[in-house]
Amino acid sequence: MCLTAATLAVYWPVLHFGFAVVDDRTYVVANPYLRGGLTFRGLGWAFTTALDQWMPVTWLARMLEVQWFGLNAGTHHLVNVLVHIVNTLLLFGVLNRMTGARWRSASAAALFALHPLHVESVAWVTGLKDVLCVCFATLTMGAYVRFVEESAVRNWRSKGFYGLTLLFFALALMSKPMAVTMPFVLLVLDYWPLGRTRWARAATGERVRVGLGQLLKEKLPFFVLAAASCGVTLWGQRAAGVVASLTELPLRTRLADALLSYVGYLGKTFWPMGLAVYYPLNVRSFWPSAMIAGVGVVGITAVVIWRARREPWLATGWVWYLGTLVPVIGLVQVGSVQLMADRYTYLPLVGIFIMLCWSVPAGATSRQIWKPIICVATVSLLAICAVQARIQVGYWKDGETLFRHALDVTRNNWLAQCNLGVALEEAGKMSEAIGHYEQALQIEPDYPQAHYNLGNALLKAGRLGEAMEHWSQAARLRPDFAEAHYNLGVALMGQGRLPEAVDHLEQALRVRPDWAEAHNSFGAALMRLGRGPEAVEQYEQALHIQPDSAEFENNLGIALAGLGRLPEAAVHCQRAVELTPDDAQTHYNLGVILVKMGRIQEATGQYEEALRIRPDFAEARNGLARLQSAH
Repeated sequence: MCLTAATLAVYWPVLHFGFAVVDDRTYVVANPYLRGGLTFRGLGWAFTTALDQWMPVTWLARMLEVQWFGLNAGTHHLVNVLVHIVNTLLLFGVLNRMTGARWRSASAAALFALHPLHVESVAWVTGLKDVLCVCFATLTMGAYVRFVEESAVRNWRSKGFYGLTLLFFALALMSKPMAVTMPFVLLVLDYWPLGRTRWARAATGERVRVGLGQLLKEKLPFFVLAAASCGVTLWGQRAAGVVASLTELPLRTRLADALLSYVGYLGKTFWPMGLAVYYPLNVRSFWPSAMIAGVGVVGITAVVIWRARREPWLATGWVWYLGTLVPVIGLVQVGSVQLMADRYTYLPLVGIFIMLCWSVPAGATSRQIWKPIICVATVSLLAICAVQARIQVGYWKDGETLFRHALDVTRNNWLAQCNLGVALEEAGKMSEAIGHYEQALQIEPDYPQAHYNLGNALLKAGRLGEAMEHWSQAARLRPDFAEAHYNLGVALMGQGRLPEAVDHLEQALRVRPDWAEAHNSFGAALMRLGRGPEAVEQYEQALHIQPDSAEFENNLGIALAGLGRLPEAAVHCQRAVELTPDDAQTHYNLGVILVKMGRIQEATGQYEEALRIRPDFAEARNGLARLQSAH
């Protein structure tokens, strides 16, 4: 109860927060597959799309949220907080079951619940993938502990718990692929606290010793699932164009980044100040720091090995920390080039908390004189964490607050400058937004997202020529930047430069073949080039992706009418009228097709309806007059 109450007290403000600029718009608000809640179409999409990660369980959870609560940001935040509380209680239960150390387990769980580094995963709506992944990862550990207990007596229940362990691991992978390191975590738990190897005693009683070969054989199905998840994730990230090549970021730079991140996360664990949503990576000047960080990591590892026999929890905690960070430590650089991200510590810090809580001498906790001192120290530490976490939660109130804080605590942060521009643009502060995009490009001139965003802002400011220049730069710097190609294609089409427009729209669809608006615009460009049959194909593709679009139905109807396929054209234009009964243009278009089919009375009704909606609709008035004079 105390853990739950303390966690709620820290995170309660998020119930009044909106969607943050960072990914919340793309992943949730503007995602057409989520808007309808849980649908068969959405189910298919969840299991077949990767975006930058394959995480169908997270998508299904999101669909259920939308189904039950709509796009109410407060309830989405509440779900994150509740899952975080569940994770805290599960972690306490698993640690206590493995070690029998109730107060140490409670302290580790409390640090997990209240540490400021975990705020990003909980206060960010998109962070649902983190909290869900750790939920199933903790359940994986819990089921594995039961498997170990039952396997000691070799009954049928051990097989059931083994299957349950495998199921929870699969669900963790399908929530976020960062769980790929769980097979190694299970091996580490075999060492301590489960004591299944000859190198360390079990934390509670004696365990049946198992040979290393048997332990690895047990984990083989887990390694197979992890390898499959890695393959799917890399495929999705490469398809999305977010994996940096070795040319862009050499291996030695990645190694230096990894060493700095390991030490940087440790520093922020023990001194959680200056936390930011983005930590920019400066690849030009960090080698001396990386060398020092490397010495630090090697030194801590040496001490852990030296103390392993007497204090095996140090080895478990340290290997847990190092190992679970491997997927996100920078060896494979994904997305925007940044040194670290607070959300990446959500699972790894459990290892550090184990090292801390089990390193308190047993004699000190058993002596009456030391008990109140340790209790006061623990409560004070947790109170400091809670206060700092509550302050950090406040920065997630909205995008502008979040990114201004990031700029306050970091230097040369082009990522924060760019995202602050997005937040200001959404707030209608266009001139300020343009200024921050320009500042981002002053720091990092080759940042394609800043060029793209600046182009969008300049378009809204009526500066189309400058906007096109920046979209061109974005597409040049990142050839698979579908949105930049799309904007260029639409702008070129508006200028009558149709062959160039077609090239850019084709490139956009090559990257994002399921983009309905791009198919629609491509169809419009093909129509203007006189390539009617190809235009029809594009409109049909757009409708297949987004079936309830009156615009796509209308455009397809017009294209079919141009090919003389009038009955089909009438069906699609009628559907457009049904979808938007108050749109005068769709009534008029249907009327034109009905005239060509000789259905004069119905056409008259459509013209009259168009004029009722829009009395100054000249084309509809002229069409109606011609019908009346002819009949």
